[in-house]
Parts: sequence; C-alpha cells; structure tokens
Amino acid sequence: MTSAPSRSAVNHWAVLGLEPGADSQELKRAFRQQARRWHPDLNGNDPHAEEQFKAVNEAYAVLSDPQRRQQWEQGLDTAEAAAAGLDPFAHGFPDFHDYVEELFGIPQRRSGSSRSADTERPPAAEPRERSEVTASPPPPPPVVASSDCESLVELTPEQALHGERVEIDLPDGTAVEVWTPAMAGDGWRLRLAGVAPGGGDHFLQLRVRTPEGLRIDGLRVLFQLDLSPAEGALGCSVVVPTLDGPVQLRVPAGSSSGRLLRLRGRGLQQGDQRGDQLVEVRLVVPSALTEAEEALYARLQQLAAELDGERS
Repeated sequence: MTSAPSRSAVNHWAVLGLEPGADSQELKRAFRQQARRWHPDLNGNDPHAEEQFKAVNEAYAVLSDPQRRQQWEQGLDTAEAAAAGLDPFAHGFPDFHDYVEELFGIPQRRSGSSRSADTERPPAAEPRERSEVTASPPPPPPVVASSDCESLVELTPEQALHGERVEIDLPDGTAVEVWTPAMAGDGWRLRLAGVAPGGGDHFLQLRVRTPEGLRIDGLRVLFQLDLSPAEGALGCSVVVPTLDGPVQLRVPAGSSSGRLLRLRGRGLQQGDQRGDQLVEVRLVVPSALTEAEEALYARLQQLAAELDGERS
C-alpha cells in the first residue's frame, strides 16, 4: 500500500514573497516585482537569476490557475504534468516588458513598418462580393495625472555615514534600487525624477536618529535639550546622551532657547575626521501652573516691568 503523495517542498507563496491567500492583484504585483528582479537580461545572465526567474514563473503559473493551485495545496504531485510540456525558456528568455505584456494580455505595440493583410486592396479587375470589416484600433492608454510621491527611509548612523542600498516599491508595483549618499543627514530628501505615476517625482525622506533622540547630520550629532525657564536663567548641570554614552554637561546661566552648546569630538568619525555634537537649548514652559508657580511668574513679570521703567 503506497502512502499519499507529500506536498511539494517548494513554497510558491514564499517564492513570490506573499502570505498565503493573497488576492489576484497582489499576486500580479508580486510577480511583476520578482520577475523584474530575477530576469536574466537584468542580471547579466547570472545562472542563479535564471533559476530564480523560472521558479517565479512556475509559482505564478500554479497560483494563478485555480485547478493547479488546488492540486498543489492538496499536496498532489505536479511534476509529471510539468515534465510533459516543453520548457518555455529552453531557447532563451524573452524581453521582460514583452513577456509581461503577453502574460497579462496587454495589447502588443506594433512597429510602424508592419501592415495588416486586411488593409491590402484587391486588384481593381476583381469585383468585391462583400464589404471587408476591419477591426478598430485599440483605444489609447488612459492618461495618468502626474503626481509626486514620498517614502520614509530610516537609517542607522553607520548606514548614513557610508551609504546604504535601499529598495523602494513604487505604486505601480515596480521595485527601484537606490544608494543613499555617504554622510547623509536626518531630514535629507532624495529625488528620483520621473518614476512616480504620470512621470512625477518620488522623494525619499531620510530619518537618521537614535532611540536616545540623537540626530545625525554628516559627521555632526545634534541633540535638543529641554530645560525649564529657571534652569535656563540660573544655569544647571545635566546629563545628555552621546554616541559613546551619557556625559555631564554644564549649561551656563542666561541660556535662552536656540543656544548651541558644543561637545567636541562626540560626533561620527571617518578616517582622521571626527565631528562634534551640538546641544540645542529649548526652554519649555509648563502647560499647567500651580497657584504658587503662577504667583512667582506674576512677580517676575512685575519686576521685569519695573526694570524696563527704570531704564527708560
């Protein structure tokens, strides 16, 4: 007695990078992304890319066909059915765009030199018995309004320092790879011209921050220090984070919002260069005051008005 055939070891969902049960639109979008990624013409005819491209096509062929998909999900062997047919890539790989157009039923573009046999006129001596009906040309593709898009890209300080390869999925399902520039900073915007729908631009917003609130800008490190008005007026000693750990910082008396305090050599290092850390003071007023605090602030306001009167 033979045992029931086991389910194929190949996980077609995983090959396309999908969760089981994805709908047809997600299936098509994932196939376009993976087919573009592994197409041999786009990978220098790498043998590994060829095998991956075949696996992507097999996964889409199985999951997009309800009968084959049910057979695969039930663990039935589909190898014999596949072996009975010819290898579609035995004589090379088609152009990526032509292949996708043919697979999804998109009308093919014809060159201007080709002519349909239906357009040739019969000789004048031969009478026509019936009128010829020619098919109308396919409608032009819809015009897509140009619009800009934006994606948020988070980088670590080291990735921002040396540059990082980032893969962006565009709204039409196309995957774009781009390298961020070395010594990039928090808040930088990178422009990918003409890749958004309708020929718009796609912007990458870079975020380079640490959990402690440090922001990276090239070799410099930026940190915002919140103080109370009393601490700014009288000065204080505080602990601030750095890339090398917390350090003690003395805030001089009379420090207003916007004042920058420098910690030398506390930034990023590249070769012999080492950046500094800048600490920006920001005075924060409490949103709710107690009666005692309100009385003190009222007294300070009165004293300030008296000093202004004496000076005038």
